[in-house]
Amino acid sequence: VQLQASGGGLVQPGGSPRLSCVASGIALDDYVIGWFREAPGKGREGVSCISSTDGSTYYAESAKGRFTISRNNAGKAVSLQMNSLKPDDTAEYYCAVVLLGVASESYCSGYGNRMDYWGKGTQVTVSS
Repeated sequence: VQLQASGGGLVQPGGSPRLSCVASGIALDDYVIGWFREAPGKGREGVSCISSTDGSTYYAESAKGRFTISRNNAGKAVSLQMNSLKPDDTAEYYCAVVLLGVASESYCSGYGNRMDYWGKGTQVTVSS
C-alpha cells in the first residue's frame, strides 16, 4: 500500500489550502483513510478520517467547523479542505489508512497506532 500526500505549503493566517492523499495497492474495499499531523515539539495528533464504505467521518475538536474531509467516487483519493488556518495548524500532515477500520476517535485520534499504513508527510506552515 502506498499513500501520496500533497497540497502543503506556506499559507497565510486565514488561508484555505486543500490537502490530497492518493492511495494505491489497497486490496480491500473496506478501509478508513485519515489525516494526522505533527508539529515541532508536539506529539502526533489525529485530524480527520473518512470511511470508504459509508463515507462516515471523524473530526478532532481542533478541526470541527474548519476542516472538511471528502473522498472521490473510487474512495482511494481523499481531500482535506482546511479553512481559517491559524499558526497553531502549522505541522507536517500525514495521511494513513487502516483496513477494516472505523472512522471514529479510537482509530483516528492520538498517535494513530491503529493505522496500518502511512504516507510521507506534507508540510503546512501558517505564517504571515
